[in-house]
Amino acid sequence: MRPAEALHSVARVTTPKAAIYMKQLCRHFSHKWPVGWTDADGWIEPPYGRWDLLAEPDVLELRAAAADEESLERLERVLATHLERFAFRDDLQIAWVRRPGPTATV
Repeated sequence: MRPAEALHSVARVTTPKAAIYMKQLCRHFSHKWPVGWTDADGWIEPPYGRWDLLAEPDVLELRAAAADEESLERLERVLATHLERFAFRDDLQIAWVRRPGPTATV
């Protein structure tokens, strides 16, 4: 995470396909921005912040970090929109919760 990023949010999305969606998101954005992933976690760094993704057995944890409110809202919206598009057959609930201070990176 870049040091200037001070705003954070987290969404825990219940799905048995957490690892599949995490890898799909990372692969999708890898043609545009720096991205890295393993079987269990990943990160994506668009120019306006960073996403960290953690695939647990039945939960995909999405973490967003940005320097300002507008960028954080954009991160939340873009990642949620893409995940909803990839999981159109599933009824995923994506609810972002704001977190004070730095979050641990994956």
